[in-house]
Amino acid sequence: MPIDPLSDAKIVDSWHKNAAPWTPAVRDSRIESRTLVTNRAILDAVLSRSPKSVLDIGCGEGWLVRALAERGINGTGVDVVPALIDAATSAGGGDFRVASYEQLASRELQLSADVVVANFSLIGKESVDALFRSAIWMLGLGGAMIVQTLHPLIACGEQPYTDGWRVGSWDGFGHGFSDPPPWYFRTLESWIQLFVQGGLAVLEVREPLHPISLKPASIIFVADTSG
Repeated sequence: MPIDPLSDAKIVDSWHKNAAPWTPAVRDSRIESRTLVTNRAILDAVLSRSPKSVLDIGCGEGWLVRALAERGINGTGVDVVPALIDAATSAGGGDFRVASYEQLASRELQLSADVVVANFSLIGKESVDALFRSAIWMLGLGGAMIVQTLHPLIACGEQPYTDGWRVGSWDGFGHGFSDPPPWYFRTLESWIQLFVQGGLAVLEVREPLHPISLKPASIIFVADTSG
């Protein structure tokens, strides 16, 4: 049966195909926005909570867990793509496991941490909705959920500012990529609603600026259970 080109299943299918070029793109600093802005931005956001433990959802090849390990923070990374988890495990620095968002949402892995972080990894629809409904169970006492994603006002482009699926692109990621994953666009209001529906209160919104364009390179939400 063909995969719906605008679906969560297609996102997973695309990442299985692109795990090989992704690892060197990250490790060789080929993605300009990450090198200039967003890697440091998400690291600073996590460190601002002074966690002892972190759960990285959609960890990819594991760079964030390794960066936190260098600062004495225990990290667990999960990703649905075995090739990415293999790359992360080979590099070391944390505990890496193959798991889908659906498995996390169902609490199959029974994972929890002081900070649950998702760095440009929440691009689906149903799987992300389910993850937020269960996010509170992954947080330790006083824990926080931190999400970095595309800034809605910038990522919207010329399309209507309404929730919906968008066609993906690998522009700016370097060579070797194919069949880009789609992504589900959410307005700022919709992002806030996700946190609220999950029992979380958004404490802080950060908008890291690109040093050349001086436009937001991303948006970062910091939320906890204080509400």
